[in-house]
Amino acid sequence: MANENTARPPRADTRVHRALSEASRVRILEELSRSPTPMDVNQLAERLGLHHNTVRAHLEVLERAGLVAGRPERRTLPGRPRTVYRPTPVASTDDAAGYRLLAEVLASYLAGSAADPRAAAAEAGRAWGRFLVERPSPFERLDRDQALGRVCRLLADLGFEPEVESEGDAVRVLLHRCPFHDLAVRRPEITCAVHQGLMQGALRELAAGVDVTRLDPFVTPSLCVARVTPAATAPTPP
Repeated sequence: MANENTARPPRADTRVHRALSEASRVRILEELSRSPTPMDVNQLAERLGLHHNTVRAHLEVLERAGLVAGRPERRTLPGRPRTVYRPTPVASTDDAAGYRLLAEVLASYLAGSAADPRAAAAEAGRAWGRFLVERPSPFERLDRDQALGRVCRLLADLGFEPEVESEGDAVRVLLHRCPFHDLAVRRPEITCAVHQGLMQGALRELAAGVDVTRLDPFVTPSLCVARVTPAATAPTPP
């Protein structure tokens, strides 16, 4: 009978998450993705300003995670061929899987490079919320409920199943089935901050006098709750 304490090899998705948790590996993957041809260690080291041995070690991690593939360069000249690397196709080729990988790459890069990842994520969310929401026509003024309706349409377009729940002055936006659930579980400080910022930016663009001052993630496994208050109340981090 096998010893239950024996270390088990990590699952493929765990290896991917660990590989993308280091900002330098994300930069390597981005550089390979932008290049029209495979690149070797020397080229990557020169472009990224990293030591060759550092790049080589990062490539080994990325290769074990299945994110890059190395092969000997095809050449006709004498001498040992270089090993060149290229990014691998996403394991699942559907659009959703590609977006999930992109979100993982961006979140891990932000977490590893920003001085305050949560604040940076929230600010990015606010900028995109202002940009994406359906703006009012000139001289059109929206009340609270109309503004929340437009925010919910934006959230629905992004893959949520939003629902407004109000009782007197207490207003909540129920966010069912987060489209980035797995990423939010691993990186709530990034993902939830983006989503709160998105709603904040949209409401500020609509000038409805309310703000999302709190986002409670995973009140149930498939439900997050955003709390809406008058805009004079200072927002709190998610």
